[in-house]
Amino acid sequence: MTVHYHAELATTHVIIDVRSPAEFTAGHIPGAVNMPLFSNEERADVGTLYVQVGREAAIERGLQYVGPKLATLVHDAREYAAGKPIVVYCWRGGMRSQSVAWLLHTAGMDVHTLHRGYKGFRSVVLATLALPWNFCVVVGPTGSGKTTLLHAKAERGEQVLDLEAIARHKGSAFGALGEGPQPSTEQAMNLIYEVLAGFDLQRTVWVEDESRMIGTVCLPDSIYDAMQRAHYEVLFVSRERRIDNLVRDYGAFTTDELIASFDRIRKKLGGERYAAAVAALRANDIRAAVELALEYYDRTYDHCLRQRAILTERDPKTP
Repeated sequence: MTVHYHAELATTHVIIDVRSPAEFTAGHIPGAVNMPLFSNEERADVGTLYVQVGREAAIERGLQYVGPKLATLVHDAREYAAGKPIVVYCWRGGMRSQSVAWLLHTAGMDVHTLHRGYKGFRSVVLATLALPWNFCVVVGPTGSGKTTLLHAKAERGEQVLDLEAIARHKGSAFGALGEGPQPSTEQAMNLIYEVLAGFDLQRTVWVEDESRMIGTVCLPDSIYDAMQRAHYEVLFVSRERRIDNLVRDYGAFTTDELIASFDRIRKKLGGERYAAAVAALRANDIRAAVELALEYYDRTYDHCLRQRAILTERDPKTP
């Protein structure tokens, strides 16, 4: 029996991805667990045999690989399921998922395959991301508290899409500090979908202004282009308060970590300013280093404002 993907599937079923670990890492349904039928090397070997020799030879080789794993597959699936129904998927809902579903059904579990597999799920993702979302973009210079504002809006029940949390990166040369490994761009799209799927299309979705690249994650064209066309809310925050925010956010990191981040903007900062920033960090004067970094980031912010034709005037009295 097959089931069609829906946004609540992970809350009602245990979703098992039987593709290889490399396929799973590249992108998977949020909430799914990886129970690979083949390792990366085994999948490559079976695929090569299919192309060079034929389907029957590939199936026989696959059975040789899978045979010793059958008991483990059943045991692990039962542990994952804990009595809940199971949905198994592979790339297109083909032989891999159907074989595992048959095995688990034979072992007495309530198991289904996912119609069109991961490929079908991705079509849902792309269609959802392309919907006419009503974004409002929070704009402000580095250290103005854009993320803090978004979190406050979320606590008040507003619809918030935190792209930096999804990308596990704060979107600057210092953005990787304190973050784990970034997801692939494909998986980031899946995670964006997971958030948007729970939103009301008619209500505003608040999002922070971002470049197309957040670290190594590239925002999908549909989302990035919609953000460029969206309404903006500009934060006016004094330079002193911005510096306070950045010292608070980055002051706990080691001198070596901060210097490594400054290395990424060395050319754009300029040799003299870079050397002064490193000297300040080694002297444990993080505030002076932040002030030097802002000279670069404020120039970049001003350029972005001009590009977006946002005509604003800074008010130095604004806190």
